[in-house]
Amino acid sequence: MTAAPPRVLTVAGSDSGGGAGIQADLKTMLALGVHGMSVITAVTAQNSLGVQGAWELPVEAVRAQYRSVVDDIGVQAVKTGMLASAELVEAVAGLIAGTDAPAVVDPVGVSKHGDALLAASALDAVRTELLPAATVATPNLDEAARLTGVRVLSEEQLPEAAAAVLAYGPKWVLIKGGHLDGDAVDLLTDGTEEHWLRAPRHDNRHTHGTGCTLASAIAARLAKGRTVPEAVADAKEYVTGAIAAGFALGGGIGPVDHGWALRKPYAAG
Repeated sequence: MTAAPPRVLTVAGSDSGGGAGIQADLKTMLALGVHGMSVITAVTAQNSLGVQGAWELPVEAVRAQYRSVVDDIGVQAVKTGMLASAELVEAVAGLIAGTDAPAVVDPVGVSKHGDALLAASALDAVRTELLPAATVATPNLDEAARLTGVRVLSEEQLPEAAAAVLAYGPKWVLIKGGHLDGDAVDLLTDGTEEHWLRAPRHDNRHTHGTGCTLASAIAARLAKGRTVPEAVADAKEYVTGAIAAGFALGGGIGPVDHGWALRKPYAAG
C-alpha cells in the first residue's frame, strides 16, 4: 500500500472557469505532489471576462467542511483565499488558529478583472483575526494598500508595506510586486530577515489565478517540510513557469498553466 502524500487544505471560493480559486489550488497541489482538500466558502459564476455573480456559503457549512477534513484526515498545511464577509473571516481565522499546521493567508480582495471579492466591512476582521493566525501572508500591492494604507509605487517602498502588514501579526509576509514595472519582484520578510525574489516578466497577459497558485504552492512546500524562505522561493519558481505557459481561454484573460511542471523537467519534491 502506498503511503499518503502530505495533505494540504484550501479554504477558498470556487471559480467556475477553473483558472483561480479552489480549482487553481487543487491543480497546483496535484502538480506539486501533495494531496489537496477543499473547504468551499463561496460559489462564483466566473469566466475569462470577469465575475458575473458570487454566493457566499453559510458559516456553519464552512465550519462543517473544515472540521470534517481536519478531524479525520488531518492536514500538514492550510491555505486561505476568498473569504467574502467578516463572519467568514472570523470563523476561518478561529479554525486555522486552532489547527497545528502552517497557514498561508492570501487576503483576496479583488479579482484579476477588478471585481470585489471581500466586503469592505471584513477588512478589520482580516487585520485583527486572520493575519495574526497566518504563518505567511501573501498580499499583492492593492491588497496591502487596502489593509494598511501604504501604496507602493516603486520597489524601494516594498519594505514599508511589508512592515505595515507585519504589524498585524503574521509570522512572515510576502509582498507581491507583480504590478510594478520591470522584473517581477517580491519581498519576503519576518521583520528580521529579508529575501528578495526576482523573476523576468513574461509578455503574457494570461495570468488569471496567479495569486491563488502562488499561495497554494507555498502551502504545498510547507507541507513537505520546507522552511518558509525555501517554500516561497520554490513557489515563485513554479508560478513563474505557470505564467510563462499561460494560455488564452474565452474572450478575456486566460489562466496560468498549473500543469506545466508535469510536462517539463522540474523538481516537484
